[in-house]
Amino acid sequence: MLTRFAIAPSGFKESLSANAAAEAIAAGVRRVVPHAETDLIPLVDGGEGTARALAAAEGGRLVALPATGPVGQPIGTHFALLPDGTAVVEMAAVAGLSLVPRELRDPGATTTYGVGELIRAALDTGARRILVGCGDSGTSDGGAGALQALGARLLDVDGWELPRGGRELKRLSRIDTSGLDPRLAETDIRVACNPFNVLCGERGVARVFGPQKGATATQVAELAAALEHWAYVLTRDLRVTADLFDGPGTGASGGLGAGLAALGARLLPRFDVLLGRLDLDARLARADLVVTAEGALDHQTPRGKIPAEVARRAKRSGRPVLVLAGTIGEGAHTVRALGVDAYSAILPAPVSLTEALGRGGEFLTDATERALRMIQLGSRLPTGPATARLPAGQAAALVSGTQRPSSVR
Repeated sequence: MLTRFAIAPSGFKESLSANAAAEAIAAGVRRVVPHAETDLIPLVDGGEGTARALAAAEGGRLVALPATGPVGQPIGTHFALLPDGTAVVEMAAVAGLSLVPRELRDPGATTTYGVGELIRAALDTGARRILVGCGDSGTSDGGAGALQALGARLLDVDGWELPRGGRELKRLSRIDTSGLDPRLAETDIRVACNPFNVLCGERGVARVFGPQKGATATQVAELAAALEHWAYVLTRDLRVTADLFDGPGTGASGGLGAGLAALGARLLPRFDVLLGRLDLDARLARADLVVTAEGALDHQTPRGKIPAEVARRAKRSGRPVLVLAGTIGEGAHTVRALGVDAYSAILPAPVSLTEALGRGGEFLTDATERALRMIQLGSRLPTGPATARLPAGQAAALVSGTQRPSSVR
């Protein structure tokens, strides 16, 4: 009988935070198993909610301040200060896609300038260890804006400073680093990023994520060329020895990874950096069932998304894994090889995007209830010819409810 549940979802972009998603799943669990033990483990991947989650987990605090948003307007934002002196800069809190109005979604024009302002503000507090969380970005400027905020001057062939935005990088002639904040040289900057994301090439950030951020096919081609030129000039003028073109993580957050790597930052796999702080492996191992969730389950999920990482870790201790997703896309079946035992979409019927986003919590709770009732039904199936054909241990497990069901897909 299932009594202990590890609930470890990511957020649903523009709908639910990871915390809200965990609460919604727990509500669905309690409808079916009223006295269930639920361990809520809202997970962050460097995107929205990262600074807040790490501050809450480690007894840190948030520092609120104004900064430049992705479309160039001032916004209210924050970074976190942890007890060990680390500052956590969450790029999504100042340059995230949710901060870009739909009518202004042009990744060639948006900027990471505010990310540089947050790093500078963190330096002002005395922090010399900075963790930058990458994810949920609304930008594709290669981190150029962040470097500008930190004192670099991006100059065209006539010596004029370039305006902000990735599109402008095609006109870049040289980078003047004489004004870079000198404190950067004595600061340990680590970037928690998806190592699958690279800056250039066919899998480059402009081609893979540009359309999601509002780019047309023409804009994607223009931006891809601009970012390739950016990588070339960065490598030359900052004397970078690392591969900024297609090195792991260089494409994180629209290329912010490459820009920060040029300043000497270390690009690290985000789950290695973030999830170890939550004792995740031990908490998953204690559960009878692991439930995780994300906005879309598809061919990109195995490439560094939270459900894939949860399944991989749960598989080490033999825990069954259920994934709930806002949508099920092409290639979703590939997650089974990672340790996902069953998955299900949360929408009960076709609805508008506005309704889906607005009622995400309700749909997620209802979907959790439906999935668990299916699992309960599977546990009560009688023995007979069908189970008799199974190996004895597997048939017994199915009847007792310990066999992982395959009926929820």
